[in-house]
Amino acid sequence: MVEMNALFQTRASLFVRTIVLVILSIALMVADHRWNHLETLRSGLSNLIYPLRYTINIPGEFIQWIDQSITSHNDLINENRSLKQEHLLYQVRLQKMNTMELENQRLRKLLGTPRKASERVLIAEIFSVDQDPYKRLITINKDDDNGAYVGQAIIDAYGIMGQIIHVEASASTVMLISDSNHAIPIQINRTGLRGTVFGTGDSSRLELRFIPHNAEIKVGDVVTSSGLGGRFPPNYPVGVISNIERPAGETFASIDIEPTAKLDQTREVLMLWHNAPPDNYGIESNTN
Repeated sequence: MVEMNALFQTRASLFVRTIVLVILSIALMVADHRWNHLETLRSGLSNLIYPLRYTINIPGEFIQWIDQSITSHNDLINENRSLKQEHLLYQVRLQKMNTMELENQRLRKLLGTPRKASERVLIAEIFSVDQDPYKRLITINKDDDNGAYVGQAIIDAYGIMGQIIHVEASASTVMLISDSNHAIPIQINRTGLRGTVFGTGDSSRLELRFIPHNAEIKVGDVVTSSGLGGRFPPNYPVGVISNIERPAGETFASIDIEPTAKLDQTREVLMLWHNAPPDNYGIESNTN
């Protein structure tokens, strides 16, 4: 019975205290709302717990900073990768544009090559070079469907390159004037002296043979095609005399010719119809 009374007294005490605290809280809220009596106390408490609140927020802010740093770093890596790819793309496009510009310059020079108005011409492209070190042969992408024929003269923007020696399906083989089996009738442009220039197998050197020691020639003389023999049209550049030797006891001088045509550099060539077979004659200028 005593225990029951103690229990009821404890519950009554808790209830009373709760009521008191509620009334006190309401009174404090009303007083603060109307007269701001607790503002000073609240400010003091806020200043007192600020270090604790700041300390509690540090881990969250640190985690947020780490997350932003990682995100920024990843964004920079992705942006850098994207810029590198874009730069590479523009570099490739720039190289292509430079290549196309050089090709256009070559074609303009090629089409501007002096020729007779009655000569039919056609641009062809070199797509292979014979790897035999003893031969100077190239293959162009024109065949008999384009009117190509054996013996046809081939030039570039700078001079005579050679002649077609074989025509097959979709292609033709050209022997360059530097081939050791090639010969071309020429004349010295300054004096009109005629002779024959032979290939040496070296793309940078030809030989003018069977010229006497006393012939009127000198280094720097321009050598052009004479038109004799019917294969090559006259007055096209062949080369320039680069060296003359007159060995004692020899009948003829030793004369080196530097080819005018870019035998190892040209990509596009011009096919000339000169003394072509009857079914190949024409007067139009075909550049397709």
